[in-house]
This record gives sequence, C-alpha cells and structure tokens, in this order.
Amino acid sequence: MQEAMTLSAALKSRFQSPLGFLLLAILSVQLGSALAKGLFVYVSPVGVAFLRLALASAVLLMVTRPRWREYSWSDYRLLGLFGLSMGAMNSLLYSAIAYIPLGVAVTLEFLGPLAVALAHSRRALDGLWVALAAGGILLLTPLPGSDLDPLGVVLALGAGGCWAAYILLSARVGKTFQGSEGLAMALGAGALVVLPLALAQSGLQLFSPPLLGLGLGVAMLASALPYSLEMAALRRLPIKVFGVLMSLEPAMASFLGLILLGEQLSPQMIAAIALVSIAAAGSAAKP
Repeated sequence: MQEAMTLSAALKSRFQSPLGFLLLAILSVQLGSALAKGLFVYVSPVGVAFLRLALASAVLLMVTRPRWREYSWSDYRLLGLFGLSMGAMNSLLYSAIAYIPLGVAVTLEFLGPLAVALAHSRRALDGLWVALAAGGILLLTPLPGSDLDPLGVVLALGAGGCWAAYILLSARVGKTFQGSEGLAMALGAGALVVLPLALAQSGLQLFSPPLLGLGLGVAMLASALPYSLEMAALRRLPIKVFGVLMSLEPAMASFLGLILLGEQLSPQMIAAIALVSIAAAGSAAKP
C-alpha cells in the first residue's frame, strides 16, 4: 500500500512539473491536429483553424473572465501580435497538412522553435545540432520525383516561423497577463485575423451545428488544453529549454498520423524526422 501511494505521489509530482505539462500538451495538440485533418472534407483548413481558435477562446474567456480594464494599450498591442502569430501558425500548419503527412509538416514546423533554442545558445557543440537539422531539411526537400508537395513544405516552414514568434511572445504575455487571461484574449484575436479568409473559403458552413461540435473537440485538444499547459510551463522554464524539450513533437505527430490517419512515411522521411528530433534534444543537453 505504501509503495502504491509513493508511486501515485511520484506520478502526480511528475505531471505537475513543467516537463509533465509539456508532455501532456504534445499529446493533446497532435490528437487535435489529427482530428482537424479529418474535417478538411467539410471545410477548408483555414476554416478549421478559425473554429479551433474561436471556440478555444470562447471556452477560456468563460473560465478566466479577463479583467479588460486592468491592462494598458501597450499590453493589448503585445496581445495583438501574439494573436496574429497564433492565427497565422494554425492556418499555415493546417493548410500544410492538407498536402503533406502530419509528421512531416510538424517536423518542418518544429524548425522554428529549434532555431529559437539554438539562437539562445553559445556552445560550440550546437554546430553539430545545426548540421543535423540541416540534414533533416535536405532529406525533406521536395526534389523532382519526391512524394512531398512543394507547397505543403513551404506552408509548414512558414508555420515554423510563426511558432518561433509564438514562443518569444508567449513568454512576455505570460509575464504581463494574469493566469490564462492573455491566452484567452489572444486566441480570440487570432480567430478574428483568419475569419475573413475562412468565410471566403467555407462560407456559412463554418457555423453549422455538427461542424461546431467537431470544431469544439479540435479547439479543446489542440488549443485550450495544450496552450494553457504551455503557458504554465513557460512561467517556470527558460525559453531555450522550452523550445528544445518539445523535441518529441515530430515523433508524436508521425505516430498519430500513422495510427489515426493511415499516413505511411518513407524511410527518408523517417530519417529526416529523427535527425530534427535528435538535433532538438541534443541542443537541450547540458555540457
């Protein structure tokens, strides 16, 4: 009995730690992405991104009840940039996975946070991790005869740039806004950014009850839960460490893409995913 209580306490401690928050966030967000891809037959990728952002914002706004008047205009400008980064990141990633496998898209997107991590390091060994990441990029380059759509690759790389901006901005938002207030408001701002394009592509189909229900599932799995966990982790972790501890993202996306979406990866794609993941994990290792 004592051993069981000790194990329970250890597990509780682990999953209340910043590392535990990130592991749960990784699983949740990739489950949400797999569900989102299944909705592309009903609505455009940008439309799904809008549903994810808008519904996640609605849920978090009801929970957090932000104190709107307590923040300055400069705080709201920061919030607007944060929302823009999230809106663009989600729209670009979902557009990318319409053309290329989920695991490959997330690997290319992950180059954004990896670049943030490496930019905050000054160790000579990091040259090796840069070389490994570059090797992964080369393996995923859509040369003639490749199975990868060039447009999907470009969109995923664009999402990576937005993810890098998200990491840098989220640390500042977490220090400026109380709890998850900043996250809730920024998700709403991101939804407003992508709404015009979502309406142009999908029309009022976006607001059909069945689609709203499925969109709520995507929102909870891919935004509300993981973003809240990430914000909690960022308050206790340096930006560099946060960026590289998420090296499991590509592997998790590949696994769920295979299990849930039936996406087969070539040996070259698997090697590229491994190289980028190793580069991320290696850059996190202490000398």
